[in-house]
Amino acid sequence: MTTTDRRRVLGGLSAALCLSAAPSVLLAQQPRPQTPPPQGQPQTPPPQNAAPQPRFSFEDVQRRAREIAAVAYEPSASLPEALAKLDYDSWRDIRFRPERALLAQNGSPFRMQMFHPGFLFTRPVTVNVVRDGVPTPVPYAANLFDYGKVKFDKPLPVNLGFAGFRLHFPLNDPRVFDELISFIGASYFRVLGRGQRYGLSARGLSIGAGTASEEFPIFREFWIEQPAADAERVIIHTLLDSPSVTGAFRFTIYPDLDTVIDVAATLYPRVPIEKLGLAPLTSMFFTGENDRRFFDDFRSELHDSDGLMIHSGSGEWIWRPLRNPKQQAVSSFVERNVRGFGLMQRDRTFEHYQDLDLAYELRPSYWIEPQGDWGEGVVELIEMATADETNDNIVALWAPKTPLEPGREFSFAYKLTAMLDSSDLHPGGRVINTYQAKPKALGSGEPVTEGARRFIVDFAGGDLDYHVKQPEKVEIVPSIAYGRIDRAFIVPNQKTKGFRAFIDVVVEPGQLAEMRAFLRSGGKALTETWSYPWRSEAQG
Repeated sequence: MTTTDRRRVLGGLSAALCLSAAPSVLLAQQPRPQTPPPQGQPQTPPPQNAAPQPRFSFEDVQRRAREIAAVAYEPSASLPEALAKLDYDSWRDIRFRPERALLAQNGSPFRMQMFHPGFLFTRPVTVNVVRDGVPTPVPYAANLFDYGKVKFDKPLPVNLGFAGFRLHFPLNDPRVFDELISFIGASYFRVLGRGQRYGLSARGLSIGAGTASEEFPIFREFWIEQPAADAERVIIHTLLDSPSVTGAFRFTIYPDLDTVIDVAATLYPRVPIEKLGLAPLTSMFFTGENDRRFFDDFRSELHDSDGLMIHSGSGEWIWRPLRNPKQQAVSSFVERNVRGFGLMQRDRTFEHYQDLDLAYELRPSYWIEPQGDWGEGVVELIEMATADETNDNIVALWAPKTPLEPGREFSFAYKLTAMLDSSDLHPGGRVINTYQAKPKALGSGEPVTEGARRFIVDFAGGDLDYHVKQPEKVEIVPSIAYGRIDRAFIVPNQKTKGFRAFIDVVVEPGQLAEMRAFLRSGGKALTETWSYPWRSEAQG
């Protein structure tokens, strides 16, 4: 499934299945009455010396992934024709019946609903519920779904499986079960914290991201541990598979104001993998304050994320505003033991989006914190061109320097946090705006040098409201690769209680320049580092 298809499908799910609309109340599933044995038939007592059954664990998923990696990859089986030919509107008309939601046993605060296979979701997945250490598959049944206007000539197979599932939890109101997380399509998943609306997605793994031969591993089977009545977390195990690799993943999900997922994974390569992406994030950036190629819309900004943030192994914080380039662009940030990275939505002002339905200002940021030693590699940002807001055109991931080799398992872990306010991630000043313009005074008739451009960057937060009282002690530290800086200066910005920086650069036509800048006072850095690429184009 391409990122374009995935964006269109998940966008429709948000509207049609209430993924980002008002939450729906789910009815608890009543326990089924136990059928007594026929009258007069004795019950068989359990063996007195029976050995205890082994309890399901993550090691079971790892063992299965290891065994599957030792054999050839099996392509997906074909769906029944009636499901395969469903169009998008027909497929989304099939909805799970909320009153049949699972996981309600024992007063659990979590509920689970299933997605029906069909349309683009051609490989059904198996979903198991683990109770008392024993996994039991959830059987497909037609009465779990309301098929709306969709009709079939004959019954669907009883072993059909599901396209995926979603969990609900009283996230925003203790009386209402809101959608918390969904798994559907390849290894994609999306998660919410309090007050958030679905936007960007996370993925289990990426292989060859941004290339014509990109491979999309799938989650083929899930095990959801039955939560207890007072559970504050839920654990999901899943088996990943693709032609190149298998993997075992464990997601421990803590719903809260900022929902946190602890991810642990072990990979078993079938073949050498050169371009591996760990903790990949996928988002959309169409237009924003720094990139205004598209004007034919009353909404001035359209994006699920507006920047890539990195906490480098050296301790430096980096902010890279996102773009919608004319052609695909890749930026790499070389790191050793990166401390964190994420695709962030910093702009929370409704007036900048003016979208009453899509609420871009409520789209979450996803912040990745590696656990343990991730070694050498790069944070890679892939920006693809898009002509509208329906396409996921942004990918961020960690690419290890050392390729994966078959026969050698590879384990890693990280924490993913879904948040609205990321201001407390680091104590320094932050970039809140990036603009660009011709490098000349308003109304001036002075000629503009070919390849010249002015970048305007607003820094605010941290200690800048203190230093703005003595601005002469604050300086900008700019740098550029493959170009030159003509001038750079800052002025206090009382509106933001920070500083506005002006950076005039000159770059040879056709050359891609990489710019960086931060503010300091004395020997102390006051802000994160602004990083931005710009390609000069010949005039005329």
